[in-house]
Amino acid sequence: MMDVERIIAETLSWVGTPYRHQAATKGIGCDCIGLVRGVWVALYGRAPDMPADYAPDWSCGDANEAMLTGARRLLDECGPGEQLRGRVLVFRWRPHLPARHAGIAVAEDSFVHAYEGGRGVVKSALVPQWRRRIAGVFAFPDN
Repeated sequence: MMDVERIIAETLSWVGTPYRHQAATKGIGCDCIGLVRGVWVALYGRAPDMPADYAPDWSCGDANEAMLTGARRLLDECGPGEQLRGRVLVFRWRPHLPARHAGIAVAEDSFVHAYEGGRGVVKSALVPQWRRRIAGVFAFPDN
C-alpha cells in the first residue's frame, strides 16, 4: 500500500494553491482534479493520463460519469468501512447528478480540495453534508 503519511504530507503542501480550472501546479493553480493529478506526480514521478476537457461547473446535469470512470481506471476502489486517510474522495452534488468533485482525505474527519470562488486549495471538515455526497473512495495504487 502506498505510504499514507507521504500522501497526506504532499496533499497538505498544496493548501493555499489558488484555484485554476484544469491546472495542476502547486502554488500556482489547480482545480480538484489538478490537486489529485499533482499529488500523483509527486508520488510516482510522472503524470497520469490527462482527462478530456471538462466544464468548471461540477453541478452540471449531464449524465456522463467521467470522473468516477477515470478514478476507477487509475486508482484502487475501496470498500465501505475502510480507512479514509490518504484516500481520494469523489463527490456527487446531488443523487441524480454525476460525480464532479474530488479531494484527498488527510484525516478521518477532514479532507483537502480545490474550491472555486477565491478560496483555492483548502482543508475542510468532512462533515455529514460532505459525507453523504461521497460517490466513491479510492486508494493510490502501489505502482
